[in-house]
Amino acid sequence: MSSIRRIKEQKHEIISRHSEADNFRASAQVLVTLASLAIFWWAAVWSVHLSYWLTAAAMLLISLFTLRAFVLMHECGHGSLFRTQSLNRTCGFFLGVVSGMPQYVWSQHHNFHHVNNGNWEKYRGLYTTLSVDEYAALTNSQQRIYRTKCSIATAPFAGLIYVIFNPRFTWLKGSISMAGHIVKGKIARPSLSIKAHAASFETPYWKSGREYWHMFWNNVVLLSIWALMCWAVGTAVFFTIYLISASLAGAAGIILFTVQHNFEHSYASAGESWDYETGAIEGSSFLILPRWVNWFTANIAYHHVHHLSAKIPNYRLIACHNEYRDLFTDVTRVKLVQIRNALKYILWDTRARRIISVAEYELRGHAA
Repeated sequence: MSSIRRIKEQKHEIISRHSEADNFRASAQVLVTLASLAIFWWAAVWSVHLSYWLTAAAMLLISLFTLRAFVLMHECGHGSLFRTQSLNRTCGFFLGVVSGMPQYVWSQHHNFHHVNNGNWEKYRGLYTTLSVDEYAALTNSQQRIYRTKCSIATAPFAGLIYVIFNPRFTWLKGSISMAGHIVKGKIARPSLSIKAHAASFETPYWKSGREYWHMFWNNVVLLSIWALMCWAVGTAVFFTIYLISASLAGAAGIILFTVQHNFEHSYASAGESWDYETGAIEGSSFLILPRWVNWFTANIAYHHVHHLSAKIPNYRLIACHNEYRDLFTDVTRVKLVQIRNALKYILWDTRARRIISVAEYELRGHAA
């Protein structure tokens, strides 16, 4: 019997045995993360006039704890960190402010990824992975730009755009467009209320009023903290520490997410041939990381278990994997030293239904 079939048969048992949330453990994780961030922010600011090496070390730790805050925020979006939805939403909001991301809006997009993991016709990842035919249609310079965009060297810049620039820019751009829409609507149909005109506004940046107000308050709180920190420690000091640490945290997050789905011959199906459990097992990697890295990333390296069920909290992923390890023999293991190579797999072979590297694509082209 194949492992996928056995997993389907035992899936309910696996989830029921390991999906119970623990408010005490979850609270401890959040408090330790936020307290550590506060301590190392103080250390970074304090050491600026003492030693740049100490400041750099503090910024590195800020990056790691920011990454941990992001992963915990992501888990709140799944409703799995705490027992109650109210605790997940409340902590998720504040962790979203800390990591620079409107948590509720982000979680809606992320949950779409979970529902369609391995179905590359519907979800192509953070880098919008191209199919081999789409890549072939590009010019040489466009192909070079695409390869550069997906490289580890540009990850800090991508991280800065992803967690700092985009959430602010899309909110401002969308809000300005909505204000213009309301004004034009009021002129054309003054009898309708502002709320009614706002409800008729369409944008790709949010899907509902709830998403918009979550974006609004996330940005208001975060920008207020920026202003307060600039006043307290100085604009240059604050933004130097903040932008560098956020870029590194964003880069690490993007790299981790990418290699958890883009690796040698990862499952990449489409349409009716796609299967959820196959996507979880053959389309998600198991990153073999040092314990301290697993701690900072809240065990997200056990990604195959996480995709089997996002309701399993991070503090139960390892136990779940160990108990059912015989079911996970087909999961691709990616070691820390193999991450750079895994990042080369950036093309979707629609015919073979798997992810391949540019080198493999070019070799096939020469053979043809």
